[in-house]
Amino acid sequence: MSGRRAILVFAVATLLSGCGGQGKTATPTSSTPATVGKPSPCGHRSPGPASYSHVIWLWMENQSYDQVVGSSSDPYLASLARACGLATNYHNITHPSLPNYIAATSGLGGADLGPFTTDCNPSASCSTDATSIFAQASSWRAYEESMPTACDRQDSGDYAARHNPPPYYRSLAGCPRRDVPLTRLTGDLNTNSLPAFSFITPNLCHDTHDCPVSAGDRWLATEVPRILDSPSYRVGHTVLFITWDEGEGGSTSDCAANEGDVGCHVAALVVSPSTPAGQRSGKPFNHYSLLRTTEDLLGVPPLGEAAGATSMAHVFGLGSQ
Repeated sequence: MSGRRAILVFAVATLLSGCGGQGKTATPTSSTPATVGKPSPCGHRSPGPASYSHVIWLWMENQSYDQVVGSSSDPYLASLARACGLATNYHNITHPSLPNYIAATSGLGGADLGPFTTDCNPSASCSTDATSIFAQASSWRAYEESMPTACDRQDSGDYAARHNPPPYYRSLAGCPRRDVPLTRLTGDLNTNSLPAFSFITPNLCHDTHDCPVSAGDRWLATEVPRILDSPSYRVGHTVLFITWDEGEGGSTSDCAANEGDVGCHVAALVVSPSTPAGQRSGKPFNHYSLLRTTEDLLGVPPLGEAAGATSMAHVFGLGSQ
């Protein structure tokens, strides 16, 4: 019997070793969400009055809400939405891309968006003297993936000028110094040198404009943890918003308050230390709400249509606004 027991013990030990037990951790695959095994980036500070001195926007492209939320192509995004906040009734302003970037950063609406009815590159006729969140913030920087030179006004390869709003503001000072390639972001994060307001634009593949949703998700799974693991985020005064410029497949460009058109419905994630994990809100928000929230957090007055927009701050644990 003792010999049989020895054989049995050896067999059980072998099985436990192969199945994990107290042995090696399974090697993550490309589909393993990047948040697995890490502390949650959200919900570790109690919701309520919070002090955020750095606001980051990360904009993706041309996907309606149902194309990204719940999609099997978005494992990282799904894990981030479970860990943080998700606005389930969030809307773009119009179509095509450019007027959404301008509306969100300036509060312009209606006839004032007239110069931006197409995806024109920055020029005398495709620009504005309006004030923007870039000018309002005490400091700002736009980080543009694949942009060949600072504040570039021309499309080049995977870089699209229409996804880079600062060059469209004629009165905005400092564009060549502050509108920079995305490669600058890592250094600013690691040295805790983020400006008050940051705008991140992936290139035409990684923002899902020209490539599948899965390509954008893989990019997010690499880039977002750089932000969340950085000293700038860990110190507790940085909030990250991720949204899409516009949805697809709709039949109207009147989207700001349109809750019935699929092309007007996009996802918006809120990532901050004080956002309750798994927080969901079905309140109607849009890009003007994002601008209003950011202006409230940074202590500057609302611009244009943002003055009448509902802030997202309270429902996502960012403050009492």
